Amino acid sequence: MIQDTISSIKPLDTVAMEKCQIRLDNLTKPLGSLHALEHLARQLSGITGNPRPRTLKKSILIMAGDHGVATEELTASPQVATVQRVHQLSQGSAAINIFAAHVAADLLLVDMGIADEIPSLPSVRNEKIACATNNITQGPAMTREQAIKAIEIGITIANEEIKKGANVLGVGEMGIANTISSAAIIACYSQVPVATLAGEDSNLSQGLFDKKVAIINHSITINSPNRNDPVDVLAKLGGFETAGLVGVILGAAAGKASIVLDGLVTSAAALLAVKMAPQVKDYLIGSHFPPEPAHKVALDLIGIPAHLHLNISSGEGIGAALGMSLLNASLHVLNDMKTFGDAEVAVAQDGPGALKQDKNVKD
Repeated sequence: MIQDTISSIKPLDTVAMEKCQIRLDNLTKPLGSLHALEHLARQLSGITGNPRPRTLKKSILIMAGDHGVATEELTASPQVATVQRVHQLSQGSAAINIFAAHVAADLLLVDMGIADEIPSLPSVRNEKIACATNNITQGPAMTREQAIKAIEIGITIANEEIKKGANVLGVGEMGIANTISSAAIIACYSQVPVATLAGEDSNLSQGLFDKKVAIINHSITINSPNRNDPVDVLAKLGGFETAGLVGVILGAAAGKASIVLDGLVTSAAALLAVKMAPQVKDYLIGSHFPPEPAHKVALDLIGIPAHLHLNISSGEGIGAALGMSLLNASLHVLNDMKTFGDAEVAVAQDGPGALKQDKNVKD
C-alpha cells in the first residue's frame, strides 16, 4: 500500500498555477504585496487543479499515542493526561473543538497507541497498535511491521476523508513524551546539536533539561537508526501517532489534498514523509511556529515556511486550524478582490508591476 500511494503522488498543476498567478498579479494592489497569501492561493490552485478554487472542505485529523520513554519522568504531565484530553475533545470542550468550528473543519481523533484503553466515544476512532511504544532508551520504539501498519492506517483514514469530499487535511497529535521522540527523529537529519533542538523548557529544571538532552542522544546511539531508511528511523525513535501522521500526509498528497501542519510532532512526521516521497513537499502548508526550536529546523529541512508567530505551545491541531484560516483568507483575496480592469483602476506605469499588470485582465 505504501509504495502504491507514493507512486500516486503527482506534481502540482502548473497550468492552473500560471492562470492563478496572472489573476493575482492583476488584482488592485501593488505586485506581490500580499506575499504569503498569494503564495498560498497559487499553491492551492496547483493542488486542486483549479485556477480559482473558491471553497475548501476541511478535516482535522488528530493522531494520539503515548511513549514508553515517558517512564523516564521528563514530562510535566502524567500519561493519564492523554485520556483526559481525549474525553475533553469527545465532549466538545477542548480547545481544538473551538478552533475547528472556527474554520468549519470536521474533527476526528484516532487512538493509535494511548497507554490506557479508551471506551467508544464520539469523534474517536480506535486503531490502537499497542498501549504506548517501548522506551527508546532501551531499544526500538516499535517493530518495523508496527510502523508500516500504522502508516497504512493513516493512509486509509486520509483516503476516507478525501472520499467524503475533504480537500484540506489538518494534522494534530496528542500524547505524552512525543516531543522527545520527535526531537530525536529530527536530530537524525540535522547537524544542529540536540541541546539546541530540544530548546529551553520552562516546565523543566536545568537538571531535568540536561537529562532530556542526554536521553535523546542516548536513544539515537543505542538504536542506531538508518537515516537513509525513514521507516527505520520511525520504528526506532518514533511514536504510533507519528507513524499514523506519516500515513495521513502520504495519503493526502496522493489524493490531491493539501496538508496543514501543526507543531513539532507533525513537522517530524512531515519530514519523514518527504524523505519517503520528496514530491509530498508541494502539498505541505506550515501554520505556526511553536516554541520548540526543532520545529523550525524540521521546516527548514523540508523547505517550507510557517506563517504565524503566536507562541502557542498546545498541540491537538490548533495550529493547523489557524493555518486553515489563512487558506480561507488567501481564497478571499483570489476571488473577492477586483482586478484593475474590473475596478477601472490604473495599472502600474513603471517597475515590475508595469510588466505584469494589464487592464484587459478581468474576472
